[in-house]
Amino acid sequence: MTRVWKWNRPVTVREVLEDLQRERSIAYTTVMTVLDNLHQKGWVRREAEGRAYRYEAVSTRAAYAAALMNDAWSQSDNPAAALVAFFGMMSEEQRQALRDAMRIAQGPEAAESRETPARVTEKRDENRDENPHEKAGRNPDEKAEEKAEEKADENPGRNPDGIVAENPASAEGDPGR
Repeated sequence: MTRVWKWNRPVTVREVLEDLQRERSIAYTTVMTVLDNLHQKGWVRREAEGRAYRYEAVSTRAAYAAALMNDAWSQSDNPAAALVAFFGMMSEEQRQALRDAMRIAQGPEAAESRETPARVTEKRDENRDENPHEKAGRNPDEKAEEKAEEKADENPGRNPDGIVAENPASAEGDPGR
């Protein structure tokens, strides 16, 4: 596959054989068998050209590597831990490549909206000054939920809206009627 990916075009058994023979002695039938096996497994497609075939990769090497990583990651019982361990094994160059890939995958909109941690903190503080509920550290919905819970605790026969239930146990979620 390395040769097929390297040339990025349909190749013949003869071309692959000649390239491999620069490094070591190998038989034509061995190369032919390997390319035929790759075809049967769906890694390459082939088209007849005279009495021979031209083989072409079905996907790129990058797509193959991504599929391998995805397969390994999906088999983990703790994907987050697997990612942390994987990132820990990366060199600084690989981590930079990952950051670059994330920027590309997220698109230009994400790059424009990306802010430094200092700016995010600064904006949050500005919003707290404008929103009195956030000054207290809670939004209005959280406060309303807390008040409803307090009411329910004080009045077990009533639901959070103050309506009396037929059976006080049913207001607490007990199906024991």
